[in-house]
Amino acid sequence: MNETKPDTLQAILTAAMDEFLEKGFQSASLRNIVKQAGVTTGAFYGYFSSKEALFEALVGEQYEYFMNCFCSAQQEFASLPAEAQPDQVGITSGSCMREMLLYAYSHLKEFKLILCHSTGTRFAGMIDEMVRIELQATHDYLNVLKSLGRPAPPIDEHLEHILVTGMFNAFFELIIHEMPLPKAENYLEEMREFYTAGWLKIMGQ
Repeated sequence: MNETKPDTLQAILTAAMDEFLEKGFQSASLRNIVKQAGVTTGAFYGYFSSKEALFEALVGEQYEYFMNCFCSAQQEFASLPAEAQPDQVGITSGSCMREMLLYAYSHLKEFKLILCHSTGTRFAGMIDEMVRIELQATHDYLNVLKSLGRPAPPIDEHLEHILVTGMFNAFFELIIHEMPLPKAENYLEEMREFYTAGWLKIMGQ
């Protein structure tokens, strides 16, 4: 029986997942992927224009969902009336982070690629992009506090960057090390309480 096109595509994707997980994007070999998939180079290029396009096919959908979830939570919080925002600090983002955690656990291989094996692709900057968005949201919230007559004391921008980066790195450690999901959920909740309390202290609230 002849190999069908869906079978060919799936064979390429399966071989690529194994190759990228073992060697990372930069060291992965298209020659090895094609050989492992049992297809010709011509068949490969019938589906993908490059190694980059292949990596995109493996993780692009998951990356977009994850980032959209994160950005939507930021927008949801920012759209609250100013006077309601202080009481919601940590709640909206906590719900979002739990959703993101569950989604990542249901796509563990894809997120291991993004977090550990994506150097050389656009996905390698995911944490930096999340830090940038979070810092902007923090600055917007500081302006809200000022408008409410509850201004925060000056916060050193380098400390701010360190704290936000540390928060996301702690979150992604759960995924990278594949903590048992019940434990990961508990750790996430404790981390949310820890960082929320710390930010409220720094902001003088």
